[in-house]
Amino acid sequence: MKASPTLTNNMQAVLVDLVELHLQGKQAHWNVVGKNFRDLHLQLDEIIDDARTFADDMAERMRALHAVPDGRSVAVAEGTKIAAFPAGLVSTKDTVSLVVRMLKATVKTMRDVHDQIDEEDPTTADLLHGFIAKLEQYAWMVDAENMEPTAEVVTPDGTDEATV
Repeated sequence: MKASPTLTNNMQAVLVDLVELHLQGKQAHWNVVGKNFRDLHLQLDEIIDDARTFADDMAERMRALHAVPDGRSVAVAEGTKIAAFPAGLVSTKDTVSLVVRMLKATVKTMRDVHDQIDEEDPTTADLLHGFIAKLEQYAWMVDAENMEPTAEVVTPDGTDEATV
């Protein structure tokens, strides 16, 4: 099978967002500071590793379909839908929000092109399913850092934990 121009463009859109997610993830990883720094720093490594792997998987799938992936910095900068990560040191709280935004933007691109990709090549759509599931899981896990609990914890004897 040879990818049509539409399939090639859709796969390229996914590729550039994955490359950008990896690059901006590294920017966040190097410059995050504050409470729970170490946990977020290590979690960013997991996200970055998967983004790199997913980008490679997409580029190799493109080549398997005789499409030419373009991971050059100019192509990534011109094609990504991910907003720029700020320069300088960024608090863990703000980094969480920015990383969740990056993850959601990457998933949005995948969802936006999914149906067209699926029509022409269900195998590539299957790749997207795995990418989406993992990136949405990361978004949930990272976002949990800034969430507020809603449960009131009660000890086994029925007293409020805060009064014990």
